[in-house]
Amino acid sequence: MNITTINPTTEEILEIYPVLSQQELEIKLEKADRAYSNWKTTSFAFRSELMWRLGDLLFERKEQYAKLMALEMGKPISQASGEIEKCAFVCRYYADNAEEFLKNEHIETNHSKSYISYQPQGALLAIMPWNYPFWQVFRFAAPYIMAGNVGVLKHSDNTTACAIAIEQLFLDAGFPEHIFTSLIVNVEKMESVIKNPIIKGITFTGSTRVGKLVATQAGSVMKKCVFELGGNDAYIILDDADLEAAAAMIVNARYVNSGQTCISPKRIIITKKRIKAMTDLLMKYASKWTNDDPMLDKANTMGPIARADLLKGFDAQVQASIKAGAECLLGGEKVEGKGYFYQPTLLKNITPENPAYYEEFFGPVLCTLEVENENEAITVANDTIFGLGGAVFSKDIERATRIAEFELNAGSVAINSIVKSDPRLPFGGIGDSGYGREIGVHGIREFMNVKTVCVE
Repeated sequence: MNITTINPTTEEILEIYPVLSQQELEIKLEKADRAYSNWKTTSFAFRSELMWRLGDLLFERKEQYAKLMALEMGKPISQASGEIEKCAFVCRYYADNAEEFLKNEHIETNHSKSYISYQPQGALLAIMPWNYPFWQVFRFAAPYIMAGNVGVLKHSDNTTACAIAIEQLFLDAGFPEHIFTSLIVNVEKMESVIKNPIIKGITFTGSTRVGKLVATQAGSVMKKCVFELGGNDAYIILDDADLEAAAAMIVNARYVNSGQTCISPKRIIITKKRIKAMTDLLMKYASKWTNDDPMLDKANTMGPIARADLLKGFDAQVQASIKAGAECLLGGEKVEGKGYFYQPTLLKNITPENPAYYEEFFGPVLCTLEVENENEAITVANDTIFGLGGAVFSKDIERATRIAEFELNAGSVAINSIVKSDPRLPFGGIGDSGYGREIGVHGIREFMNVKTVCVE
């Protein structure tokens, strides 16, 4: 069955792609394996030169790739341009630091010499989502390819053109053929790819449900995985917080990319003392956002939800939450007419009986929860199966730091700011948000053979 991509703004068909046969798929994997045999012997200096060139090309083609994202998944073009710049940054970061991150580590023992050597393992499979169609790929590809591995990508069907463009980008930057390979295949063939002995590890970003399926398939053949899955991030607003600054940041972080972000603020936890003031400020900033064509470079533009099925599922969650007692202060409906647009939405009075309390909402909805005090705020924040990110807003930095470091159960916590990934810092979650870390020094080592060498 072919793959068909649809413009979420116009609902028009963009392209129909023929998929690989099983034989064609296996040939691509074999070529990737052969490419690895040569690539692993190249120097860091050689890889760094190519990775820098890759970053340069990303900057040169920023507008081209931003438009491609706007067409395929509806990201407003100014946001898409920022995504490409971040991809260039991660390329340059690992071009400059990979060798240092992977240098031998000498350990004092009874041996005359003992050390740890980080060695690549081969072809790594990335199963990537559509919401950040370039960034998600480059935060996988830049470190792992700089480390001497090769990359194999299965992108989401609706961002197939992005996948093809990324593969061509590696070739244009001068990388040898098959160092980075995009697979245009139906999801039914992915189990055979995961279990193929050429694939040495799998990194997956997406829903918890699919992540558990990938983990089961990979585990059956003893392959390591890194998972960045769903999130239901809690942002705690303490009584002494700068509410104006907090509201402005939170609304922007929640509505950017039409709310289709794993680490955006999804549960805003506010004490009874500050609930009205904070809610009023959230309304003030939320009402400035408007649905519009993502090709228009305007502030506070919200593009469409990426697919019709996603829009339908998200709206069902919102309506179920309202039926369960949430008060809708803003939005709460699909936008009439062409395109998969949903109004910027703000819900309050979220209780444990409400779907919005526990479920991840992958769309433009802010939810506020009222608590009595700091202790209850921490309890509510941790009352979740997820553990991707979170934040604490307070003028008392020492107090906020204590909560962030010791009290909140999450992979990343921000203080007086929003959670966002940074190539210099490890990123990932706990619980149903996944395991393992991407980027930073920890990320580049995830799929290396941590080899102990002892000499007498």
